[in-house]
Amino acid sequence: MAHVLSSRILLRPADPERTRAFYRDALGLEIYREFGTGAERGTVFFLGGGFLEVSGHSAAPTGAGSGVQLWMQVADVRAVHRELADRGVEVLREPVREPWGLLEMWISDPDGVRICVVEVPADHPIRYRP
Repeated sequence: MAHVLSSRILLRPADPERTRAFYRDALGLEIYREFGTGAERGTVFFLGGGFLEVSGHSAAPTGAGSGVQLWMQVADVRAVHRELADRGVEVLREPVREPWGLLEMWISDPDGVRICVVEVPADHPIRYRP
């Protein structure tokens, strides 16, 4: 395979407008680009080192039983927890330090796609391994 220049996750939600509003307003993701018009338009959000595209339409919720999950690393998961709670986002599990040393919180989008919001502590091996 050639050198990968960029990547994105594609979501085909049951209700594109509701899903766009969730990622834009509730999570506060910035928009990279939009294309098309009307309800079928596509919106591509910045997602750290990649992108999240919400476009098209699915007859059934994409998250229900699909196995698709998102992993989003943030600098301060407890601050993000407070911010999302203030915005009315349902938190499935509050921030917890896992046995592997990461601080993880779980939420889901309107279609049930589970999202792990992660803080990697400064002393964690992910940050530095001699």
